[in-house]
Amino acid sequence: MDLKIGIAHSAQVVDVELPDDVDRAELKSRIEAALGSVDNGAVLWVTDKRGAEVAVPADRVSFVQLGSDDDDSRRIGFGA
Repeated sequence: MDLKIGIAHSAQVVDVELPDDVDRAELKSRIEAALGSVDNGAVLWVTDKRGAEVAVPADRVSFVQLGSDDDDSRRIGFGA
């Protein structure tokens, strides 16, 4: 599953490939909690597929796009 986070006042997008066993509902609630706490200096932490941790200050988030659980829909070529 992919997670894309847009950064306010920047053309940069943080693209995080999440592990297959990520609980989508729990992740959404963590994102909502961080975005709801913008006034308190909240930081959204996510861990990617390789174990690297990514932090984004909630007050800099312009959008969040949570990809499909089914990554097979994007595959093309011989491995599809």
